Amino acid sequence: MLQKRFFLMFTLCLTLVFALLVTPALGAPGQTEKGEMAGYLLVPHEKVEETYNAGFSIYAAAWPLLQTYPGHRFQTGLFGTWMFAQYDGPAPEKMYSDIEGGLGWWRDTRFATETPKFIMGGVAPNFVEWANGPGAGKGRNWNEPKGHYGVAQLSPWLLWPPDGLNLKQGTCGQLFGYGYLALPLTKPKSTTGGKKVPTGDHCWTLFLNTRNFKGPVAFFTPYFWSHTTLDDPRLAGMLLDSRPAGPNRAMQMETQYIPSVQATNAQGETYARIAPTAFPRGPQGDSMVLHHAAVYNNKALWEAVQAWLEGGAPASGAINPVGAATYTFPGKGGATWRIYTPSVPKEKRVSVAWTSFATPIAPDPSSFGYRWNEQLVTRKDSKDGSLVVLPEYYRLVTDGNNKSQWIPVPPKDVPAETGLAAVSFPRPVEDRPEPYITPDDPASCWKKPGPVAGPFQAHLGDRSIVTYYWYRFADQPALLNADLTNQERESLQTRAEKIHRHWTKDRDYLAPPAIGELAEIDPALIVTPPKGLEAGYVPIATRQAAQE
Repeated sequence: MLQKRFFLMFTLCLTLVFALLVTPALGAPGQTEKGEMAGYLLVPHEKVEETYNAGFSIYAAAWPLLQTYPGHRFQTGLFGTWMFAQYDGPAPEKMYSDIEGGLGWWRDTRFATETPKFIMGGVAPNFVEWANGPGAGKGRNWNEPKGHYGVAQLSPWLLWPPDGLNLKQGTCGQLFGYGYLALPLTKPKSTTGGKKVPTGDHCWTLFLNTRNFKGPVAFFTPYFWSHTTLDDPRLAGMLLDSRPAGPNRAMQMETQYIPSVQATNAQGETYARIAPTAFPRGPQGDSMVLHHAAVYNNKALWEAVQAWLEGGAPASGAINPVGAATYTFPGKGGATWRIYTPSVPKEKRVSVAWTSFATPIAPDPSSFGYRWNEQLVTRKDSKDGSLVVLPEYYRLVTDGNNKSQWIPVPPKDVPAETGLAAVSFPRPVEDRPEPYITPDDPASCWKKPGPVAGPFQAHLGDRSIVTYYWYRFADQPALLNADLTNQERESLQTRAEKIHRHWTKDRDYLAPPAIGELAEIDPALIVTPPKGLEAGYVPIATRQAAQE
């Protein structure tokens, strides 16, 4: 009997030990669980007339959102917008296609730092392809390019890395001016890829206004949009190669991942801590994040450029204010930021009490930003600029209506047994990034007809090295893959030479901002054409790799 009792007790002890080993004590004081914060910051604005459908521009603040880069799970944009085609009737069903991109960080960014980069972000129908810049598309499989040839380089003074356009390291609150305007660089075509599918003449061209570079950079080839209609003819004439752009677009900040950690105290209350997250701080303590968001009709640029390229007087390239309208911000806004762990279903994720520490403001009718609760945020100053650091700690509370929120709390009010005070968010150790490498086959479009000068190298602030060559404009790989005849490419070459001679990089094209300072592009990306190649030639990156 005694032996049997001992056996039973021994068995029970083993069972308990096994249970403790294999079953995590979720919710136990001091045990932390990793999560994230994600959502949108919404920026309402007054509508403009639908006739302003020839493009847009904005000035967006650029700054280090996180104190430390958290690794390749990090994907978030800074404030920006989406540009969709405008239709006379209903939009095509089950079809998503636009130009988005902007300033930010992405999961496929290989050479990331705390300083944001810029990508163009053209999206073919339902993300079957995308084009982020010259030589940059969906994935890196050059045997099956998906948007890799979708963008043609136009500027002879700015080198575009495949990992995205670098800003100067340390950029902290300065304004990055950019926008897209349609230019009639090519002619419309009734056939595409040998089939009776049309291709339009809208070359949506990226214009920048920064401290060290101004003017057009690159454009989406009309073929990037139209060639997808070969497999889906119902979309013929419905994409951005043919359609104008809807002017009343959403303006938001899209955040997909900011690291967070959760824990409970002895009473079962849940607390969270987020990675140090900051916004730029202006002279008065506020944050101005958007300025002078404008939209355009054909009088802004299209008509003057069309007349010039068809034999008329040179167009200056500067936006004609007669064809521009500016968004008015009412000083309102919303937020959908939520803190959650992977185990929480989407419908049960709890919102951050954003308005407890951030109030949307319009310091003037054409600007948008936030005023902060100085009791809950902190100030951080550095040689690069001043930042407002958001509350790091939050407590989960539920009101009488059974509605839950994450309420910011000061560090001293977080129970020690949660262990959150000891949490840190260092940059993770990750594998050395693989280089971007373009095709080296002697028979490829990269080699035939090939470059006319190079190789050259640019050493960037993100500790990568870009190898590039100079190509004749019409012989760059993107235009050799744009469904253009030799005659059509030569016509485009002549037009590019006109632009290179008349539109220099040191004068305004977009209207300059009324307030704030302009951001700078990484100086290593500002290049000078070799002697004799000043007009009609462009720099094309063929490799980007980490420094040794």
